[in-house]
Amino acid sequence: MLTVSGIHFSYNSHPALSDIHFSLDAGQVLGVLGVNGAGKSTLLKCLNRILRPQRGAVLLEKANILEMRQRDVARRMGYVPQRHADSRLTVYEAVLLGRRPHMGWTVRPKDYQVVETLLAEMALTHLSHRPVCDLSGGEVQQVMIARALAQSPRVLLLDEPTSNLDIKHQLEVMKTIRRVVREQQLSAVVSIHDLNLAVRFADAFLFIKDHRVYALHAKDALNAATISDVYGVEVSLINAGDHLMVVPR
Repeated sequence: MLTVSGIHFSYNSHPALSDIHFSLDAGQVLGVLGVNGAGKSTLLKCLNRILRPQRGAVLLEKANILEMRQRDVARRMGYVPQRHADSRLTVYEAVLLGRRPHMGWTVRPKDYQVVETLLAEMALTHLSHRPVCDLSGGEVQQVMIARALAQSPRVLLLDEPTSNLDIKHQLEVMKTIRRVVREQQLSAVVSIHDLNLAVRFADAFLFIKDHRVYALHAKDALNAATISDVYGVEVSLINAGDHLMVVPR
């Protein structure tokens, strides 16, 4: 589904990403992990060409995203940024904005249908007429995910989707991402700080250290040594019921 090959990006003369490689199949969630400033958010912005890499390729089903028009990129990649501007738009209007890459001069019946279906699937219909700025943090994240899905993308890019949420809403957001990716056979790249949420919901893990790929592990290959090396903290991996957990020593 998604192949990233040799991505390099610098802010002026300061390297932010160097020689990033990875691939991701349909139906999979990739957790992007690393300390603050490692380049996780920059990577997501390079994948959908908000930032243009100086070198490398981003192949989505063999088509190079970096050679497409931005409108065509938006039809293939849905992006949920780390921060959202306050908006007086209603939930319905905010999700409808996700249809812009597919619209002409007018909103078509199909666009309304996509929005109404998404609102129902994500249990947001009862909030349709509420201003987004009046919602809780968890509700806002669900709306932003719905807006990204309204683009009918093949790949979801999510930058710290659980930041500033309580544990209940963290779980709800990650369960939504996991469910949508499997049901619609999308790929998702999720930058995330909470290691235990990543371990619980991701299928694979891309560790970035010093602006490079330090390791790429499938779930069954995850190990404490990699986590300790990347974060500079000794950890253990333990089983808690059905879930693996990362515990600092």
